[in-house]
Amino acid sequence: MASTGAAAVAARSAFRELMEAKGHAVENARAAVDGLETAFVAGALTRTPLLDQMLGDLAVALEQADGQKLGGKSAEAARFILRAISRELDNA
Repeated sequence: MASTGAAAVAARSAFRELMEAKGHAVENARAAVDGLETAFVAGALTRTPLLDQMLGDLAVALEQADGQKLGGKSAEAARFILRAISRELDNA
């Protein structure tokens, strides 16, 4: 069952704003995930198994070795996964 209330609405909205923000997709993705983690800890949103899987996939896409720049493939993967997370947030 999806989380309800003002905090849940605000958390979903904040995620979607960060997802659509101008700037580098990888940095936006990291900020959006940080916001989601905060919402999960605060109890504003419920972590679903599918969200866990998507967040794990996103973490892999955002991994980088020291000194390595994240470029096109990471950014495109981040955008793709963020869109899927956004859809699933309606169930969180």
